[in-house]
Order: sequence, then structure tokens, then C-alpha cells
Amino acid sequence: MQGCNPGDAKLSPGFALPARHVIHTVGPIWSGGKQREPLLLKSCYRRCYALAAEHGLRTLAFPAISCGVYGYPHAAAAGIAVGEALLAAHQYGQLEKIILVGFGDDMGELYRSTLARLHAAGVGS
Repeated sequence: MQGCNPGDAKLSPGFALPARHVIHTVGPIWSGGKQREPLLLKSCYRRCYALAAEHGLRTLAFPAISCGVYGYPHAAAAGIAVGEALLAAHQYGQLEKIILVGFGDDMGELYRSTLARLHAAGVGS
């Protein structure tokens, strides 16, 4: 497998992991939002969901892409992650479970509050 550009994703076997496959994606490095970071982060999720659909995957787990050393603002990243999960759940009927994993309780709370806010606004209903 060749390298992966920011915003793209590639699938590999899971080898000794309990997962059959691993989808690799490269998130953007936060540069104040001036380098198309939101579009690239959305593309990461969209490419992952498209690969999952193409290969018949039903369960996906995501780390908080770009939220570590890449410095993406957590609230903005949570909004993108949750929004893209809701879109993918609607678009790809075979998805049974989407797990968004945070680096700690704060990120988990951002995911939960973002999901509640989007549901209250009628997104993903």
C-alpha cells in the first residue's frame, strides 16, 4: 500500500487485530482553518465510509481524527465527525454501528452534546 494523502483513506487487512480490516486516513494539520482543513477532515470521514460500503463493512470505529498532535480544535472536529456519521448512517444502509472514540471524557462529552444538538435540530432523523 502506498502512502495516503490528507483527506484520503485506504483499506488494509487487519492481520492479527480482532478487526478484519483497518481503514487508514490522514487528517489535516490545523493551520487556523486557512488551508481547507474542514474540507479535508470531512473528506477523511467520507472516504472511510465509502470504503466501508464498498467492502461491505458494518461496524466502524474512529479516533478523534486530527485532534491530537495535529491540533484540530476539538469542538469543530466533533461537529464534523458527528455530522458525517449521521450522513453516512443515512446514506449507507449496511452500517450497523459507528463508534466515535475520544481521547478523554472531554472529547466524549463533545460528541454526545453535538449529537444531541444535531438531533434537536432534526439532523439525522
